[in-house]
Amino acid sequence: MKTRRHTSSGGVIYKAKEDGIQVVLISHYNQKGKLLWCLPKGSVEKGESLQETAIREVREETGVFGRVLEKIGHIQYWFYSKEEETKIFKTVHFYLLEYLRGDEKDHDSEVDEARWVALQEAMGMLPHSSERTIMEKATRYLTAA
Repeated sequence: MKTRRHTSSGGVIYKAKEDGIQVVLISHYNQKGKLLWCLPKGSVEKGESLQETAIREVREETGVFGRVLEKIGHIQYWFYSKEEETKIFKTVHFYLLEYLRGDEKDHDSEVDEARWVALQEAMGMLPHSSERTIMEKATRYLTAA
């Protein structure tokens, strides 16, 4: 079986409101037709740094612009691409981004919905434990102040 590596980058973008911190999650339908919430992320393009990819992917998938504050961490997993008939080892780097401007309704067509949610609510919406771990790290950073 063919195998290959793939690198992506994404982020947890947040803003502080009077009633607490909010982050943007995105939703899409998986191959089985189930709606899933996740963190915005995408492929690193040629000549792009991991941070530049995180900023671009967050903007494309959420409609909002942010600036990178720091790296949160990375996750790694295997998945199978039916189209390529290839097993892919994926590494996704995540950054914490501070919201600057933009509207979540301006997300691209890859995403079903982008939504601001309370920090604690976001944790319960993420189905993948690896992304919940990233959100926990972001939460520790954001609530340490």
